[in-house]
Amino acid sequence: MLSHLRMMADYNRWANARLYEAVAQLPEAHYRADAGVYFISVHGTLNHLLAGDRIWMHRLQGAGESPRALDAILYEDFAALRAARIAEDERIAGYVGALTPALLEAICEYPSLAGVPQRTPRREILAHLFNHQTHHRGQVHAALTRLGVAEPPPLDLLILQRERAARSA
Repeated sequence: MLSHLRMMADYNRWANARLYEAVAQLPEAHYRADAGVYFISVHGTLNHLLAGDRIWMHRLQGAGESPRALDAILYEDFAALRAARIAEDERIAGYVGALTPALLEAICEYPSLAGVPQRTPRREILAHLFNHQTHHRGQVHAALTRLGVAEPPPLDLLILQRERAARSA
């Protein structure tokens, strides 16, 4: 399980970097436009992803920022949001890289955003975190197509694995 989660942390960092590169090509009006996604715009969705990761990492580590709402706009400026995303992806990868099998299986106790006590194994939280990222990256990817980026970069895990294998060969 640890090797899988470490692969997912690496994939998460790679996919976010590719997605942000594509988003950087959008005109500002398109970036903030209603794209028909749950968090309205590409801007709103990218902020949601960072907010969610910060909430979960705070629960896991007991440190760092923890937004109080899933729709929090943490950064109005795309460049600042991108820098924060890079830092958060490094934080996630470092956290997962340092986990031991015992820590991975340990129960994490935390309150939900509504204050309800929760108990969840770390492995399940991390599986959710990476799945959540993939879900909303897909929304942004679709929004990019709708907003005029004719062919956003593919974000498939196999693409990353093939790139790494080609470099190793």
